[in-house]
Amino acid sequence: MSQSERKVSFPERVVITGGMPYGNKELHFGHIGGVFIHADIFARFMRDRIGTDNVIFVSGTDCYGSPIMEYHRQQVDAGLFTGSLEEFVVKNHALQKKTLHDYHVSLSNFAASGFGTAKDIHRDMSAWVFESLQAHGHIKQLSTLQFYDTEKETFLNGRQVVGRCPIQGCQSEKGYADECGLGHQYMPQELIQPKSSLSGSTPVLKESSNWYVDLPAFKHSLEGWVSDLKEKPETRPFVTQTIKEFLAPPAIYVVRKQEALYQEIAETLPSHTREEGRGKSFTLLFDRLEDREKASELLQTAGIQIRNGKTLVPFRLSGDIEWGVPVPSIEGVEDSTFWVWPESLWAPISFTKDYLLAHGESDESWRDWWCSDAAKVFQFIGEDNIYFYGPAQTAIFSGADESLQVTNLVANHHLMFLDKKASSSGKVKPPMAKDLLEYYTSDQLRAHFCSLGLHIRGVSFQPKPLNPKAPEKGADPVLKEGNLLSNVLNRAVRSCFYTVQKYCNGVIPQVTLEPEVLEEAGMAIAKYEDAMSRVNLSEAFNVADSYIRGINKYWSAYIKEATETEDLPAIQRVLANTFHMVRVAIALMHPIAPVGTELVREYLKLSEDFWSWEHIDKPLWFFMDTPENHELKFLEPRVDFFEKHPYQISQFG
Repeated sequence: MSQSERKVSFPERVVITGGMPYGNKELHFGHIGGVFIHADIFARFMRDRIGTDNVIFVSGTDCYGSPIMEYHRQQVDAGLFTGSLEEFVVKNHALQKKTLHDYHVSLSNFAASGFGTAKDIHRDMSAWVFESLQAHGHIKQLSTLQFYDTEKETFLNGRQVVGRCPIQGCQSEKGYADECGLGHQYMPQELIQPKSSLSGSTPVLKESSNWYVDLPAFKHSLEGWVSDLKEKPETRPFVTQTIKEFLAPPAIYVVRKQEALYQEIAETLPSHTREEGRGKSFTLLFDRLEDREKASELLQTAGIQIRNGKTLVPFRLSGDIEWGVPVPSIEGVEDSTFWVWPESLWAPISFTKDYLLAHGESDESWRDWWCSDAAKVFQFIGEDNIYFYGPAQTAIFSGADESLQVTNLVANHHLMFLDKKASSSGKVKPPMAKDLLEYYTSDQLRAHFCSLGLHIRGVSFQPKPLNPKAPEKGADPVLKEGNLLSNVLNRAVRSCFYTVQKYCNGVIPQVTLEPEVLEEAGMAIAKYEDAMSRVNLSEAFNVADSYIRGINKYWSAYIKEATETEDLPAIQRVLANTFHMVRVAIALMHPIAPVGTELVREYLKLSEDFWSWEHIDKPLWFFMDTPENHELKFLEPRVDFFEKHPYQISQFG
């Protein structure tokens, strides 16, 4: 099946971004297994499918924000670090970059928002976004309450306050000043049982003036955006469901046992309607956020226990911390910095511009990627970040410049560790990504993470070497997909090489391929391509898995008789057909297992043009200048294309 016969279409150019890890720590397994590997597999596929020059894959270290300041303070206080904040993030950026390299994550640009060439670009881009929003009337200055530690005599940044999230049904272990660990947004005064991490005391609330995007004003346009988002093949159903929850009207949940107290003040509350529901609380619905805030104050003053529902609230742009991207001075407001979340939303644009300028492109060339109908932007994120990259980013982008791309959200559910949600700030500490490479190869881990189906559900990562409850003689769940590479595919490729060396002097026979072989290859290519067009990586992996297992079945069915009878034409036919199957298999696995597949290409002595999907249906000799004289690189005995990790060999032989 040729490319023209397949029904799937792709954009001319794509930008792919894998989120931004905070600059306070190294990468843990969730960064790699939950986001970066998936983004890289898709980026590698798109390079093969539409051309390397048409794909930009960017990410970078998120250098600013209160989590970094707080962790730096803790490290300095403990005597574990002596340098400045910038030195702290530079160190962690280098560690993050090395880990990404070790996992063969092929970023076009892994930059940093707070140093290097991207720093000034990001500051200019941030100023442009702010001034554009201001010019279009989408931002306003609000005087809000901010936590203040009376013992330390200082305002507290976001992560220096810890309490319980006020959002109904939230399961986050920690709530911070105005957001919880699961990304729920609320006003500071709504945080339950706040404590200062500096002194351990209960902070007071003082007024502080900051800039906000009027997110509620975008509700109507966001409702239309969600309807369009639902029709995109890469959008997971849980993404639109999560976003719709934030488009609900402002609501308050009141515990039923406090019905009498509610009735005493019901007539004093702003206009609202009441819904009964089936749980332990009833719901009060308001038309305006301001009415809900007033009602919350009255209800709490009356001693009534309440929780707020998800809704659109003004999205904070600025803060008072010194360590941040400066906000342009407008209307006499000076010395303000951007809150880390909004500036991280447009950081991928800054990193794209940084990459293009480094390659000699013009100052405005980033618009060809972020503002063109011929281009698409795919953002790989975790489910905790849907609010930020969903309604918040969409409102900011459309409010700043209507030509900016509405990004395509590719969200994954949680990647848990040993059946628990792992978090650097939670009870279950995740293993560092680099540590996993002491037990597994990068290809094995990439294949495993790809296959998990995180677009459907949260999955537990169960590495046997790190699982104290794993049965001694039980299989390692992580190696299931790795064995497809190191056992099944490795055996097929080795068999082809050793046999062609023995019977054909290392030259692949130019024999007409059997129609059944071509048909099965075409079907696998079409199914894989269709899955990738929907960014369904586990389905694409399963297509490749099934096809690879079919190679050994074919080989076992025909090669033994041909070699036992030394029927050279039969051997040549089996070799030609099987090499074509191997050719297709490594093309399908190239984005997933780049180390092993690139080694196969090296032994085939073919250029990188071999990976192009423009000729995905062509046999191997299509890529050879003189096929009759194209001798493959000699494969020595016991050489593996897809190796097992030395640890596995020492444990299992």
